[in-house]
Amino acid sequence: MQTPIEIDFQGFTPTDRQKASVQEHIRLFEKRFGRISSGRLVAIGPGGHHQTGGLYEVNIRLRLPTGKEVDASRTPHADERHSDFYFALNDAFKRARRQLQDKVGRLRGEVKSHEPPTAGTVTKLFEDHGFLETPAGLEIYFHRNSVLNGGFAKLKPGMRVTYVEEEGESGPQASTVKI
Repeated sequence: MQTPIEIDFQGFTPTDRQKASVQEHIRLFEKRFGRISSGRLVAIGPGGHHQTGGLYEVNIRLRLPTGKEVDASRTPHADERHSDFYFALNDAFKRARRQLQDKVGRLRGEVKSHEPPTAGTVTKLFEDHGFLETPAGLEIYFHRNSVLNGGFAKLKPGMRVTYVEEEGESGPQASTVKI
């Protein structure tokens, strides 16, 4: 089933290549996100923006069967208007794709969650690295560059810090260490 996406070119007459490129983007989009019930693509050409010096703007609005809308058509910033039509088209579909991925993820109940930093205690300090004790009682390495805001010089043994544990070359290590 073909998704009814209305295409509107404003301020310029599109070439056959530009029309084909729009159709190909829509085809790929529909192949990836088949659950689009309707949509509208508006490509505004240089003739429609006398103040912007001949730049293209492409806006996309899509509606999902649930009634939710993906609206990649907002008043663009200056860096979202492009002198190249194809760049503007790619940028608009990238914005729409990202918004649709986020919406679909929320509909599926997929929510990004970030592990909170773990608290630990600094146990040893050397010239360019140190060790801290984890809540499990393990001692793990950290480098001075892992300490945020240049705080390595302020550290002292016994201080409490938060950190993110990650796998290093020689086993677990602390990154994003914060006093």
